[in-house]
Amino acid sequence: MMPAPLVNVSLRNQSMKFFNNVGQRLVRESSQLTIFANNLKRCSNLKEVESLYAFVIKKNATQDCFSVNQFITACSNIHCAEWAIAAFNQLKDPNVFVYNAIIGALLRCFRPLQALQMYKDMLKTENRPTSFTFSSIVKSCTFLRAVNFGESINGQIWKYGFETHLHVQTALIDFFSNLGKAVEAKFVFDKMPERDGFAWTTMISAHVRFGDLTSARKMFNNMPEKNTASWNTMMHGFSSIGDIESAKELFNKIPQKDIISWTTMINCYSQKQQYKEALEIFNEMKDNGINPDEVTMSTIVSACAHLGWLEQGKEIHIYVMQNGFDLDVYIGSALIDMYAKCGSMERSLVVFFKLLEKNLFCWNSVIEGLAAHGYANEALVMFHMMEKEKIKPNGITFLSVLTACTHAGMVEEGKSKFLQMTRDHLILPEIKHYGCMVDLLSKAGLLEEALELVRSMNIEPNSVIWGSLVGGCKLHKNLEIAQMAVDKLMLLEPNNSGYYNLLVNMYAEANRWNEVARIRSNMKNLGAEKRCPGSSWIEVEKNIFQFASCDHSHPASKEIYLLLEELFGQLKLIYRPEFEFIL
Repeated sequence: MMPAPLVNVSLRNQSMKFFNNVGQRLVRESSQLTIFANNLKRCSNLKEVESLYAFVIKKNATQDCFSVNQFITACSNIHCAEWAIAAFNQLKDPNVFVYNAIIGALLRCFRPLQALQMYKDMLKTENRPTSFTFSSIVKSCTFLRAVNFGESINGQIWKYGFETHLHVQTALIDFFSNLGKAVEAKFVFDKMPERDGFAWTTMISAHVRFGDLTSARKMFNNMPEKNTASWNTMMHGFSSIGDIESAKELFNKIPQKDIISWTTMINCYSQKQQYKEALEIFNEMKDNGINPDEVTMSTIVSACAHLGWLEQGKEIHIYVMQNGFDLDVYIGSALIDMYAKCGSMERSLVVFFKLLEKNLFCWNSVIEGLAAHGYANEALVMFHMMEKEKIKPNGITFLSVLTACTHAGMVEEGKSKFLQMTRDHLILPEIKHYGCMVDLLSKAGLLEEALELVRSMNIEPNSVIWGSLVGGCKLHKNLEIAQMAVDKLMLLEPNNSGYYNLLVNMYAEANRWNEVARIRSNMKNLGAEKRCPGSSWIEVEKNIFQFASCDHSHPASKEIYLLLEELFGQLKLIYRPEFEFIL
């Protein structure tokens, strides 16, 4: 056997050396790409993304689809669309995965219209859409409520063979349900060869959105394996129609409750003004080891506000601070409102001025609080501060400002703000705005002007409007307008004796006893009686007590009324704290 020529051995050695070098270089590049991809996944801010893109440029990887794909995904995670688009535009020949990445990034960055445009550009290339493409595009159509575009996408789904794909069809169900197309959504669901828990939940949610809770409950009962999301969807449906009992029944049966389950039940009680029950569920939630989120906390703070539970509200505030919650505009506005409603305006202002960011809700809460406590000048100062911050007021803002003017009798300021609302901001006045203005004018003795405003209203005046006018007439002894206003009130509230008695007192003061007799006779014939008295709440050592007028149900009623008699003699001693504003 002849030995191999030396030249062949030399070539073989060179080939082996070449392949070893290539292999080592590929391993190094693969390792670098892996490190690069892992670093991109850990990006949490724009500065890190920028530095990694500099690495892409340095390694001449701007034309590498894998690197650009990973970079776009990182930009999507921090909602930075500009850098994702810039990287995409540098790529001369993007593949379908890069297109999917940029479409998904634009959707996630709340740019659905650009996502649709990118899809149209993709169709001009040789890339064929995938299931991921269609899932993102259908969601973009849902956000935009783009009916025609969405229906054409539905046709392309069939064209490219995704008419049975689970995630694409689930997205279509959500698309049709958001547009109110119940028949189309049900058709897609019925044609699905397989359905996962998300598909079932999406269809149940569609029925809930249509208001068809009977079908939703039937589908929920037929669901092979119920997930927590489906339980939450049904709870939300019953909560939206105020059916607390059905929502509670479902809540008690959920095998594994998540944060959404607890928050949904808390919101359900809050919407039905059962704030005490909402707080009980919140405490139970904490006892079960579930950490509340910002939405839960803002709801609970609002519940304390409505109940007037200052001590409980303080504890919730401490809980917020100790558990690392950001004092954002939602929790912040809820705390401002809570402290104001509970009578602690100083704390309300402290929270307000500590907020780094203040939105319209925060400003409205503090202006409303100042107005309700009679600090009219301070409320107006705060309103002007809000205008300097370029925050556009809404109807609620002006209602608080008008309330402040009414409490302080600031007629010209009230007129000015009412005109500013309607003329400068084009806000149509609602019944409460008119009520403030009629009350303001009536108390100032401008009864003719108040009556003219009532007659010019673009909505039908209610009993509060006419009642404010009667109150002003009583104050300024104008029987003519009072009689006319009470005649309107007799039609609106025939069984309310309060306005009748007010008119009777006015005629008695004028010694017009015939009119007194006539009105009392009418009251008897109509069966007008004193309405049920209002009630008040008070918190003592974390216990809530409810009182009504002339109520003797409390065990300590005798002591309470003795103390009230003593307080009546001290009503003129009013302490009014002053607030200083830094302008």
